[in-house]
Amino acid sequence: MSEPVIANLNLAAASAEIFMVSAICVILLVDVFLSERSRWVTYALSLLALVGVACVTVSNGVDGRVSAFDGSFVADPLGDLLKLFAYGTVAVAFMYSHDYLRRRGLFKGEYFILGLTALLGIMVMISAGSLITVYLGVELLSLSLYAMVAFDRDSGVAAESAMKYFVLGAIASGTLLYGFSIVYGLTGTLQLDELAVAVREVGADKLGLIFGLAFIIAGVAFKFGAVPFHMWVPDVYHGAPTPVTLFIGTAPKIASYILAIRVLAEGLDAMVATWQSMLIALAVLSMIIGNVVAIAQTNLKRMLAYSTISHVGFILLGILAGTAEGYRASLFYTLAYVIMAIGSFGMILLLSRAGFEADRIDDFRGLNRKSPWFAAMMMMLMFSTAGVPPFVGFWAKIAVLGAIVDVGLVWLAAVAVVLSVVAAFYYLRVVKVMYFDEPTDSVAVEGGGTVRALLTLNGLAVLVLGIFPGALIDLCARALP
Repeated sequence: MSEPVIANLNLAAASAEIFMVSAICVILLVDVFLSERSRWVTYALSLLALVGVACVTVSNGVDGRVSAFDGSFVADPLGDLLKLFAYGTVAVAFMYSHDYLRRRGLFKGEYFILGLTALLGIMVMISAGSLITVYLGVELLSLSLYAMVAFDRDSGVAAESAMKYFVLGAIASGTLLYGFSIVYGLTGTLQLDELAVAVREVGADKLGLIFGLAFIIAGVAFKFGAVPFHMWVPDVYHGAPTPVTLFIGTAPKIASYILAIRVLAEGLDAMVATWQSMLIALAVLSMIIGNVVAIAQTNLKRMLAYSTISHVGFILLGILAGTAEGYRASLFYTLAYVIMAIGSFGMILLLSRAGFEADRIDDFRGLNRKSPWFAAMMMMLMFSTAGVPPFVGFWAKIAVLGAIVDVGLVWLAAVAVVLSVVAAFYYLRVVKVMYFDEPTDSVAVEGGGTVRALLTLNGLAVLVLGIFPGALIDLCARALP
């Protein structure tokens, strides 16, 4: 009598993933039989699938931690929050990309199907209860992103970027798997909850575990894009089609965060003193290299790539605190960053038109004269990303800085503050170009009503969440009590 009940519980816990797999298969089959004129059906079905999976996730939400499939799969409030946020991020990415893809003859089913498959990988990582499930999610996400970067088959730059990303990503995945195998060999378990107990029994200071941890940190750092494993970020951001850059720069950051939380904070929490010192080095290097090199960039996508690297440093600061407050601050920062990043890349898509990529900083010259409203939206996004009050980015930085000060790392907080001041220079340069330089052309801003409405909501969101940050902070506190 017990086996059917367990099976039903397993299926209920993984109902969102099962729904997404089914939706991907249906959309893939439908897309095969569609003509170019009917390709909107794939787009509509993809958005419908995201709405459906959100409803399934909400209806099967949990108040505590639920384990399924012999501990390989977990459902908890943190997972529900991140999944819902990931659905919204992917849906906004699809809607931002719609007009851009149509204008360039790239409106094909592959973009949406690969995006949904990448989302499935994120969902698996979010609910991972074992190292095997973690790796399955990592590979599902990574393989989808490799193909998305090479999505524009007529672009040699995109193909080159995809090859770099694939080769480096394969090495990083192998490194992560090697670290997992060392930890498994010493502890005899793959389950994250059992691993936490086994590490204490073996001894957190055992040389073999430290060796395995080093490989795991390297793999996690690559997925984040942290220095010195950042070499793929600027090339992929620059070489990939802008809709793909928008996707890579947002939703996978949620996956990187949960990868660190599940593996380090849950599975290897007994080794917090060891991985804390490793993450300190990664965070400081990421903030220094990201902010300093971003100053020299003239291409906006490359500037945002190095900006991402610097923000990864801040996310790692919250994680390395090793406290519940630090994990919540890092979660808050991750969600705030995704909101800011997707709006920034959305502005590039809005200003782009057939035969013209608005991916250089100079392309934003005089935007205030052509479109004062969207110049204001971009200004708010840049101010928020720089951490200027009263925008949400300011409170995200304050939360992280407070978490590391509470654990006695005052010097690290001082370094982060100094580097945040450095970062303000290149963000304010974009604002200066929009408001004080002459426009390079008189072409009106194109873009459909959907993109304009979304960008307006996106820009206003960073202001509203900055004025009333309590709502997002409370969500993070409930997800990580």
